[in-house]
Amino acid sequence: MNQWLRRIRWRWLIGILAAALVIVLGYILHLGQTDGDGHFRIGATYMTMNNPFYSVIDEELRLKIESRGDILLTRDPALDQEKQNQQVHELLQEGIDVLVINPVDYQQVHTALSEAKEAGVPVVVVDSQVNDTDLIACTIASDNYGAGVLCAQHLMQTRDSAHIVLLEHPTAQSAVDRIRGFCDTIAHHPAYQIVDRANSEGQLEIAMPELSALLDAGEPIDTVMALNDPSAMGAMAALEEHGLLEHTLVYGVDGAPEAKSMIAEGSLTGTVAQFPIKIGQTTAQTIYQILSGKSYPSEITIPVEFITSENLDQFDMDGWQ
Repeated sequence: MNQWLRRIRWRWLIGILAAALVIVLGYILHLGQTDGDGHFRIGATYMTMNNPFYSVIDEELRLKIESRGDILLTRDPALDQEKQNQQVHELLQEGIDVLVINPVDYQQVHTALSEAKEAGVPVVVVDSQVNDTDLIACTIASDNYGAGVLCAQHLMQTRDSAHIVLLEHPTAQSAVDRIRGFCDTIAHHPAYQIVDRANSEGQLEIAMPELSALLDAGEPIDTVMALNDPSAMGAMAALEEHGLLEHTLVYGVDGAPEAKSMIAEGSLTGTVAQFPIKIGQTTAQTIYQILSGKSYPSEITIPVEFITSENLDQFDMDGWQ
């Protein structure tokens, strides 16, 4: 394994370990709570904590909830919708007052949403959408379609033509929207050709071999549009191993500190910054509007911003701002 790839994996591992620590500490603190204490209980389950983006949302949510003396119970289904549905069942059995969910599969999450509805527990969906909007109270997500548009616009401003590979995650609506925004933007410009696409599930360890296989097959690739930063990093590792990174544009979505470092080094072309701290704060605000009986919007869209080497100095290199 080359030194560059080891460095990427080490940076990402630090973020993953931090996410795991948040969940463990939250569980330990929960063990110290007693039933009937008068506190609100909020349940949260994200598609995977193998992405520091979700740990940042959860950390901000926990900060706001615990500052009020309430309890946040966080679960990690590790990209398994059946497991997530079971987690929701268990959280409902624990008497949660609100459920926060980032679904593994925006269609197959129906079982969990139906059970929450039947239990009278309002649901706040974060960083994605679901088909069954009648089963939820509110959706809070980044402008995912707009993120794809921004990447495509930059590509068209940078090159007159391109041979593009898409790294997707078809069961995550947020990822679907990003890829759709990208494809819609280049649709009427035949010089920009999508030569292949692969399902990376948003994971570095899957994106790398998937793109490597395409490169080994001789695909004429000069641009990669990845649904998120972990997939983009996997793509960069594959391109580096094939000696093609220097000549290939790579786009991600998240605005992770690691991605900004890669932009500074000239490896990553650009990333669309989401703002997980803002998502966490907005989610907490919405939860307490629901619990207090106040009015709240059924859908909240958090704006995104495109980051390249040209405007990198306007962003926090070590955080998500």
